[in-house]
Amino acid sequence: MLKIGESGWIEKEIPACGPLDAICKPLAVAICTSDIHTLWEGAIGERHNMILGHECCAEVTEVGSLVKDFKPGDRVLVPAITPDWNSLEAQSGYSMHSGGMLGGWKFSNFKDGVFSEYFHVNDADGNLAKLPSNINVVDACMLSDMVPTGFHGVELADVQFGDSVLVIGIGPVGLMSVAGAALRGASRIIAVGTRPKCVEAAKNYGASDFISYKNGTIEDQVLALTDGKGVDKVIVAGGGVETFDSAIKSLKPGGKIGNVNYLGSGDYVNIPRVEWGVGMGHKQINGGLMPGGRLRMEKLGALVSSGRLEVAPLSSHIFEGWDHLEEALFLMRDKPADLIKPVVKLAD
Repeated sequence: MLKIGESGWIEKEIPACGPLDAICKPLAVAICTSDIHTLWEGAIGERHNMILGHECCAEVTEVGSLVKDFKPGDRVLVPAITPDWNSLEAQSGYSMHSGGMLGGWKFSNFKDGVFSEYFHVNDADGNLAKLPSNINVVDACMLSDMVPTGFHGVELADVQFGDSVLVIGIGPVGLMSVAGAALRGASRIIAVGTRPKCVEAAKNYGASDFISYKNGTIEDQVLALTDGKGVDKVIVAGGGVETFDSAIKSLKPGGKIGNVNYLGSGDYVNIPRVEWGVGMGHKQINGGLMPGGRLRMEKLGALVSSGRLEVAPLSSHIFEGWDHLEEALFLMRDKPADLIKPVVKLAD
């Protein structure tokens, strides 16, 4: 990111490795809609000459003198969120906000990201995880952000056995919210989306009903499907600030909304007063940045390694070599109908 609205290549020095840190080179990288929000919408403000990217798997090339569990040559999962694990925020249970709001999100926010020949990882023992040998490098990229973010939406909505769940947005994050809700025992999963490739993938992950915003408001269609009752839980994985209006209107009293959507524009989120029970409907809204760190990566990696979660359907466009990185970035910006997620392989 040269500046808002302008991408390009840049040469920088290989980052320095602190005593607790690691330097890695990516084996594969994936493009995220967050990169698009950051670069073309300026969602987090101006950034100059900042390397983009926060989704990859990698090989360790250097470790600091105090790193115990990793060494050069190790193939690793790299989470998009790399907290400072000795921070007060981490001790209070909110590691993703270590050092301040969203402070655990360092790559392509506060420091250079992973779309680079070499990149820096803080607190290597706390943030890296060994890449299981039976997970290929393309699938491993989905564990950086798509799987943990989608699953965190399920956690924030507190999906329980037998719940009816609405998932708004079935891009790669929403698809993982569908998969996570199914794993948690949801009885009915209503998915909002229109692209045929995403609809088919959502069906395979466990969605039972589908809504298109082209056919009327989300809430009218949800209420029609549920005999006017609404759903127990809503996961917001797409849309904009206006989406919360539909989410509240689709939700039963006592229900919960889990938002993991990066709101790239707009100043305020509007909550409909009457449908929120004039302030007393016990309709909870929880919005959160995904947890990062080693334990999270190891657990989600185990789901994929054991065959309990299949992530290959997320990678709809696979390129090989650095020369295709900008092409993949523009593809994510333009979102053709057959796109779910572009990945660039740099090694096997």
